[in-house]
Amino acid sequence: MTMENEMQSYSYEKTVKICGMEETEVRGKIHDLLTEQEKVVFTFFTTPGEVDIRISAKSEQEEEAKQRVKSVVRDLKIRLGSHIFTTSAKVTLAETIVELLKEQKMTITTVESCTGGMVSARLTDVAGVSEVFKQGFVTYSNKAKRKLIGVKKMTLKKYSAVSDQTAWEMARGGAALTDADVCISVTGYAGPETGAEDQPVGLVYIGCNVKGKIEVEEFHFSGDRRMIRELATVNALTLLRRCILENYQI
Repeated sequence: MTMENEMQSYSYEKTVKICGMEETEVRGKIHDLLTEQEKVVFTFFTTPGEVDIRISAKSEQEEEAKQRVKSVVRDLKIRLGSHIFTTSAKVTLAETIVELLKEQKMTITTVESCTGGMVSARLTDVAGVSEVFKQGFVTYSNKAKRKLIGVKKMTLKKYSAVSDQTAWEMARGGAALTDADVCISVTGYAGPETGAEDQPVGLVYIGCNVKGKIEVEEFHFSGDRRMIRELATVNALTLLRRCILENYQI
């Protein structure tokens, strides 16, 4: 056996988890890293709304392998910023949100239509969420939106249930009714039908209310009913996290 074969090889890896960006967008921002880092291996894992990058390196020196990976992770944090929600492979996006809510001593309520409770399910999957989770509403019908959350009848008639205005009122009403600091709302068309020609399947509005500051985003998702609901859920969590961070108090 040669001396070369007897040498021990050390490996080290770290996973960077990203939300709010497509894989093509991530690759575009780190293109030079992917091509220049010959001794580092990048492995991409993509799920609806999230991109995970596993960075790994091998070396005859353990510390050298670690430093190669850590250097790349630092570069990724600089380039991707708050889109990175964790560098722990087993931590979920929902877990980071619950932790943020706990840190800020804030409570949350969800108001959902097309996602049918999927957002609240993700949050309540997290152990210890009872410290921050107030209530989850599934207001699937227009009547439920009016009676349970206080969406105005005129709003639904003029703008429809799937609109910026309805998502805004859902986010406002959910927080007010439960005295929650934060409320996330989702309304959209998951298919197979929509309300009008100018409102296609995949049109989703997500609202986020953090201590009275309400933001609504419009999305156009593609895929089948299951995929659209999944994308709406992940993007709701992504918007929720961003809005909490924007109001973060040290």
